[in-house]
Formats: sequence, structure tokens, C-alpha cells
Amino acid sequence: MDKVRVIEVKRSIFESNDQDADKLRKELRESKTFLLNLMSSPGSGKTTTLTRTIEVLKDKYRIGVMEADIDSDVDAKTIAATGVKSIQLHTGGMCHLDADMTRQGIKELDVTDVDFAILENVGNLVCPAEFDTGSTKNAMILSVPEGHDKPLKYPLMFSICDVVLINKIDVMPYFDFDLEKCKQYIHMRNPEAKVIPICAKTGEGIGQWTDWLSEQIEESIK
Repeated sequence: MDKVRVIEVKRSIFESNDQDADKLRKELRESKTFLLNLMSSPGSGKTTTLTRTIEVLKDKYRIGVMEADIDSDVDAKTIAATGVKSIQLHTGGMCHLDADMTRQGIKELDVTDVDFAILENVGNLVCPAEFDTGSTKNAMILSVPEGHDKPLKYPLMFSICDVVLINKIDVMPYFDFDLEKCKQYIHMRNPEAKVIPICAKTGEGIGQWTDWLSEQIEESIK
């Protein structure tokens, strides 16, 4: 397998992150590039969900993926095997990306031939929610084994997301997970959030997710 480029990114201390994020959003809009910031806990199925998403959309959009981790390039290699452009971002021990770090990744990804860029953020339900990356849309994955009460415990994460994917619904019978209660808790935090139950392993619900995503991309890049 070909080696994956590893880009070391550092957090900027010279600008307000919110201002920098707005500036990056404007730049991406002008270049007609849609940036999805995908967040979740470790082990929730981010990379598997991304793989499924890429399978459906790679013939429709030019896709590039930035895999953010404290260390390793495991996920970037997995995504590169799908045939799309993929780079690994190392955060120097930090548990999130901010707008300037995202800009560094975008520069190395080179979005001149990318319509749909994806940032797979560091696995964490706290830190990534605190920093605006400059993304067009924010998405998160909550897996069934994590429990339906997570919107109550991590309110900021759910409040900033445009869409919440509830993954691993195939194992719902084996866990004390109440889907309707989870939806209720999510909408307590964010009434506008789209909630889509999926199983990345079997593909259930992926069509609904990619249809929603396509609508957002088309609206952004038209």
C-alpha cells in the first residue's frame, strides 16, 4: 500500500478563531468547495461511515478527506484505499482542530480539484465542539452502545451539529437504547438538527444520509 502523506498542523494563536473560521468559510464558498466537519467519540464508526458515504458519492463529486488524529495514519490509509484523495493531520497532542489548523489541511489537500472535502475530526465529544473549523456543515455520529443519554451529557456537541447520525442500529436490541428518547434529547439541545438512524456496517439508512448530504452540497456549490 502506498504511503500516506502526514501533515503536522499547529494551532494558531494570532487570530480570533471565530473570525478565522468565517474567513475560511468564505474562501471555501468562493472556491465552490463544501467542507463537512465530522465528529464523534472514538469507536463510533466514523471511518466506516465515511467509507460507505464515499462509495455512494465518489462518482458524483470529487472528494478529498482530511483525517485528524493525535498520532498514526491508520484512518487515512483506510480512506485512501477507496480511491479518493486522503491526507493525515497530526495535531501535536491536541484533541481538536481549529480554523487555522483546518486551513493548513485544506492547503495540503489542495481543493482545486475537490468539490466535497471532509474533515474527520479527532475522536472526542468535548474539545472538537468548542472550536469552529470553518466547515460548511457540522455532523456527528452517536453510536448505540454509547447510550441515548449523551445529548444530555454533552450538550454543546449536539447543539452545533446540523445532522446527527445514530449508528450501529443493528445492535439496538442488545442495548438499553431508546431511539425516540434520544431524538427527543437531541431536539432539546438543537430543534433544527436532522437525525438519521444508520448502520454503516450493513448500509441501512446510508441512502437517506447521502441524499441529505447531496442536497447540502448542491445548495452550497451552485
